[in-house]
Amino acid sequence: MSALPQAPDTDAPLVRVPMNLAHLPAVLAIEQAVYPFAWTHGNFVDSLVAGHAAHVLRAADGTIAAYSVAMMGVQEMHLLNLTVSPPWRRRGHARALVDALVAQCRREGSQALWLEVRVSNQRARDVYMRYGFRQAGLRRGYYPAAGGQREDACVMRLSIDRAAQ
Repeated sequence: MSALPQAPDTDAPLVRVPMNLAHLPAVLAIEQAVYPFAWTHGNFVDSLVAGHAAHVLRAADGTIAAYSVAMMGVQEMHLLNLTVSPPWRRRGHARALVDALVAQCRREGSQALWLEVRVSNQRARDVYMRYGFRQAGLRRGYYPAAGGQREDACVMRLSIDRAAQ
């Protein structure tokens, strides 16, 4: 049995709102349920304090279904974390968050959206490729892995002028 709230049977729309400190207990519960090397409370607080583009997708009852954190750079954005709670997956919520980031990139004149994803996370890589991201490189030993090992990251780039509209 999962400690995460279950998704409702309805496909009622979720609302995207800026992440704030009050959201962190639910965000951390999702983060810790999904990742063996989860972001910490401090990582999220630091992102909020830094003014990163951090949002949650929230159901009408206040349940957090998904979240994203992205950092603006000079004419580019870097997606740092995008996570959908397991009960809410396969409903287009990740795409909705990426769509919102692409729209923000367009408004702010960014030319690219960058991200890293574990080489072993083929499902996520496939999702990003279908969206239009392309592999731009590899970061060796980027992620912590079991047994004190490190895992490579696939660096992916989405050209904003080619992103779906």
